[in-house]
Amino acid sequence: MKFTDGYWMKQERYRIENPKEIYEVRRIAEGLEAFASYKRIETRGDTLNVGNTKIEAFSPMKDVIGLRLTHFEAEDSNPCYELHTEKDIPILVTIHEAEASLSSGDLTLKLPISSKFRLSFGYKGQEIIASELNAQASIDDLTTGSFLMMSSESVMGMQNFSANLVRPKHYMREMLNIDMDTKIYGTGERFTPFIKNGQSIDSINKDGGTGSEQSYKNIPFYLAAKPGFADSAGIYYGVFVNESQPVSFEMASENVDCVQFSTEGESLEYYVITGDSPKSVVGKLNKLMGGGTLPPAWTFGLWLSTSFTTDYSEKTVMSFIDGMAERDIPLDVFHFDCFWMKEFEWSNFTWDSESFSDPEGMLQRIHSKGLKICVWINPYIAQKSPLFAEGKARGYFVKHRDGSVWQTDLWQAGMAYVDFTNPAAVTWYQEKLRVLLQMGVDCFKTDFGERIPVQDAQFFDGSNPKGAHNFYTYLYNQAVYDVLKTEKGTEEAVVFARSATVGSQKFPVHWGGDNVSSYQSMADTLRGGLSFLTSGFNFWSHDIGGFEEETPADLYKRWTQFGLLSSHSRYHGNIQYRVPWNFDDEAVEVTRKFTKLKISLMPYLYKQARQSVEAGIPLMRPMFMEFPNDPNTFNLDLQYMLGESILVAPVFNKAGRARFYLPAGKWTRLVRDEGMTESIVSRGEWFEEKHSFLSLPLFKREGYEVKQDFTLKRAGDYK
Repeated sequence: MKFTDGYWMKQERYRIENPKEIYEVRRIAEGLEAFASYKRIETRGDTLNVGNTKIEAFSPMKDVIGLRLTHFEAEDSNPCYELHTEKDIPILVTIHEAEASLSSGDLTLKLPISSKFRLSFGYKGQEIIASELNAQASIDDLTTGSFLMMSSESVMGMQNFSANLVRPKHYMREMLNIDMDTKIYGTGERFTPFIKNGQSIDSINKDGGTGSEQSYKNIPFYLAAKPGFADSAGIYYGVFVNESQPVSFEMASENVDCVQFSTEGESLEYYVITGDSPKSVVGKLNKLMGGGTLPPAWTFGLWLSTSFTTDYSEKTVMSFIDGMAERDIPLDVFHFDCFWMKEFEWSNFTWDSESFSDPEGMLQRIHSKGLKICVWINPYIAQKSPLFAEGKARGYFVKHRDGSVWQTDLWQAGMAYVDFTNPAAVTWYQEKLRVLLQMGVDCFKTDFGERIPVQDAQFFDGSNPKGAHNFYTYLYNQAVYDVLKTEKGTEEAVVFARSATVGSQKFPVHWGGDNVSSYQSMADTLRGGLSFLTSGFNFWSHDIGGFEEETPADLYKRWTQFGLLSSHSRYHGNIQYRVPWNFDDEAVEVTRKFTKLKISLMPYLYKQARQSVEAGIPLMRPMFMEFPNDPNTFNLDLQYMLGESILVAPVFNKAGRARFYLPAGKWTRLVRDEGMTESIVSRGEWFEEKHSFLSLPLFKREGYEVKQDFTLKRAGDYK
C-alpha cells in the first residue's frame, strides 16, 4: 500500500505522523520499552496534544530481535500465529543517556535517546539495516472518518467539538532501508519474478492460479541477501511480520531504497532474523514458525491422479494402476480427485455409489498392489450435502454477523465454510475423515482454504475476519493432520495441501496450485516454488504437465523430468488423464526412466530431507542459497539445487535447448545423451546444450555424496 506521492509529498487522503525522537527508555521483563513522540520535545508544552509510539524490543531466539510498535492500546482480535520461542535467551540490555541497546547473540538493536529518531540493527558489529527518520508511521485514512487535531489554538474551541466523529481507518507502517546490490526474495509462493525488488505485494491468500500476482500461500517474510566480496562476507537477514491480517509490502517500489510494510490497526510487530548465510536465516525463520516435519518415505515416490473433471470408476482406476505396472513404471500413491464424491455434494465424505459400489473392497485391492491411497477434500460443505443441515443445526459454519450461515454459489451451490475456530466443529469434521481412514484411505489432498469470507463474517471465537482469512488454512490443515496422526501415527501422517500460512510447514506437503499447460507456466511454477521454499518451508510439489488444458507430448515429457526431480512428484490435470501412454511411447520411457532414477536416489534424498527438517531449510533450494559466495547465482530462477549435491536445470522448450550456469568446480552428469562428456569443470560459467527427452542438465557436485540404491522398487521401500 502506497501512502506517498513521490519522494517528498504525501497523498492528501492520509494523515501521516512519524516518531521524531525517543524521549524515554526503560527495561521490561522481556527486553526494553521505549516511547517515541511525533515531534521533538523541547519544553513541557511540547508533551501536550501530540501522539507517540510505544516500541517494545525483545528476543525469541538467538540472533533474532522482535519489535512491537503500538499507537493506541486497542483491542486486537486477530488470531495469533503459534511461534516457537527459546527459553532463557541471553540478552543484553543497556540504557545510557544518549542511547539504548538490546543484543541477542550477534545481533544488536540501537535506539538513540533525545536525538533524531533512528533505529538500527547491527550483526557482528556491522550495521545491516535501519529505520530512518520518518520511516515508522502512524497513519489515518481521512476518507474513512475524522480525527481531532488537538493544537493549542483549538483547545479553547472545545465547546464546538462534535461528539459524532468516526475514527478513521488506521495503519501502522515501517520502512527498513536496503543497501546497494541487495536482492529481496520470499513472501511465500509467488509466481511473479523471483527477485522481489520493485514489486508491490499484498499478503492475502487468494485462489488466483499460478499466472497472476495472487498467491495461495502468503508468508509475511522477506529475505534480503547481498553477496560479499572476495575478502568480505555477504549480508543476509530476514524480516518476518507477525500479523495474521493482510500485510502490504512495497519492495523498493514506493521508496526505492527501502522495503516498506504496513497493516491496518494500531500495532505492528516484526522480527529481524540474522545469520551468516541465507540458509542460516531461513532455518531460523523455520524454527520460529514451529519447525518442519519429515514426511514418510513413500510420499517421495510418484503420485498418479484420476485428474479433476475426467470420468472414472474403479475400472478406470485399476486400468491406470495396472497400466503403470505393465509398463514397469513404479507407483507409490494413487489419488482420487473430487468426483469420488457425488457432484453438487462436496464435501459429503461419502463415495459415489454409482461409480464405486464397493469402495472398501477397492481400497483393499489397491493396497494389495503396494500403493498408498489419497482422496481429495475441501473445507466447504455444499447445501445439497447431507452434512449441511447437520452442520447448520449445530452451528459449525462461519456466519454472517446477523447469525445466519455465510453461503455462496462460488464452487459448490449454496456451500458453507466449516468454522475451525469452533472446537466442536473440528471434532465433527475429523470424525467424518476418521471413517475414511478406517476404511483404508492413507492421506488427504486438502484443497482450497483461500476463499474465506471477510465482509460481514463472524467466527465462533470472535476472531477478526481479516486475520482469520489467512489463518483459516492453518486451522484447516491442522485439523486434518491431527486426525491422520491419531489414526496412522506420527511417522505416516501427510497431507497434500494447496493453501498455507505461517506455521503450515508443520503439515507437509504443499503443491503449487492450478498452473497452465505451457512452458511459460512451467517456469512460473518453478519460480513460485523457489519463492515458497525461501519462506521457511521444506517440501513442495506441482502438477506435472500443468493443470489447465491438454498437455502436448513434448511438454509432458519435459515437465515429467522436472516433476520427478522435485521434492514431491504428482501427475494431475483438469480435463485430461495424465497417464504417459496417452501421449506417446517415448513419454512412457521418460516416465519410467526418471521415476526409477528418483527411487534410486532415495538414500540421498531422504537423508537430505531429514537434514533439511533438522536445519529448517528447503530440500529444493535456489542456487544462491547453496552458493552465497558466487554473485552469479543470485539471479538464477530456472535451475535449482536438490539437496546440497545435485543441480537440476529443467528444459523449457520443445527443441531441448538448455542454458544453465555451473558454479566453480567439477560437475559430473547423472544422466546424459550419447556423445556428451561425463563431467564438466567450470570456472563459474554459462553453458548451452541440446538434450533429448531422456536427458537434461543434471549434475552431481564434486566432493559431495550422492548415494543411490538401484534395488528399490518403490520409494516406500526405503527404510
